[in-house]
Amino acid sequence: MDKLAQLQRLLGYQFSDPALLQLALTHRSASGTNNERLEFLGDSILNHVIAEALFHRLPKAREGDLSRLRASLVKGETLAEVGRELQLGDFLRLGLGERKSGGHQRGSIIADVLEAVTGAIMLDGGVEACRSCVLRWFAGRLRGLQPGVVGKDYKTRLQEFLQGRGAALPAYELVAVEGEDHEQQFHIECRLQAPKGCFPGTGSSRRKAEQAAAQAALEALSNV
Repeated sequence: MDKLAQLQRLLGYQFSDPALLQLALTHRSASGTNNERLEFLGDSILNHVIAEALFHRLPKAREGDLSRLRASLVKGETLAEVGRELQLGDFLRLGLGERKSGGHQRGSIIADVLEAVTGAIMLDGGVEACRSCVLRWFAGRLRGLQPGVVGKDYKTRLQEFLQGRGAALPAYELVAVEGEDHEQQFHIECRLQAPKGCFPGTGSSRRKAEQAAAQAALEALSNV
């Protein structure tokens, strides 16, 4: 199976015009003819499809909750996660410099490519085909959404959990930073006084590591 055929199987969509998919995978570092216009189109489509899905799935949710939920689903970090699940990094067309610096793993590039692929499917197959793909890619994240919860990050949710029980707020301590400048890993510990505990988190930035540590703490407290 060639690479484009493999990717189309992962996407769950067969292109009538494979050149559109090739364009969607082409980063600006590789060619002057690249995926940036498709990114623009795909960004709008993703926002629309996710907004429509939330509107129908959560008929009692307020506008503010719907906006926060949509923002959490279409932010770059989430798009990069979805893109990695679809293995988009394995199919990117990058310039030499980007390849050497690990561009095929960079979250911002993968998020942009997911948008571009979405735009390409829209042009190739139309609105319904594109909507079907997006809803399938995001199905797990759309399932079981709760207004007022999912839109909040883990640090906020942990703080509210502890405040609701009259407990002290958590402390976050940077334990170590590893790796080269372009692919550093931050190690954070989230420390609680009551119930007493220490929960590790790792991420490509201090903020992400703190969120991971807060998530670990929340999951542990939920099992108490």
